[in-house]
Amino acid sequence: MANIASQKKRIARTAREREENLRFASSVKTQMKKLEKAVADGDDAVADEEHRRLISRVDKAIQKGAMHKNTGARKKARAARVRSGDLSAQPKPEAKAKPKAEAAPEEPAADERADEAAGSEQPDSAEKS
Repeated sequence: MANIASQKKRIARTAREREENLRFASSVKTQMKKLEKAVADGDDAVADEEHRRLISRVDKAIQKGAMHKNTGARKKARAARVRSGDLSAQPKPEAKAKPKAEAAPEEPAADERADEAAGSEQPDSAEKS
């Protein structure tokens, strides 16, 4: 815990700002769900209104610094795809990377095996007298 008064104030301010940012992000998610529901119900007037509200919330979140402008652009593009009725608007779940199997012990190359079988090994440089 901070002992300095200014640090206590800073901690409180940071907590307040974090909560505000989370509220913006949450409202964007909620509005996106409302848009998806309106499109699924087939009500164009409601879908248009929900789309307009979503774009407004995304723009406000960007303006307040709660959301990066590229993230906002991506969300608005997805909203436009949902509004147009494109079913592929939902992001595809990413395939989880399969864990790599343990590396098998390396086998000598074919030409090395042939040399060993023929008995024509090269003498090591350390064995020179």
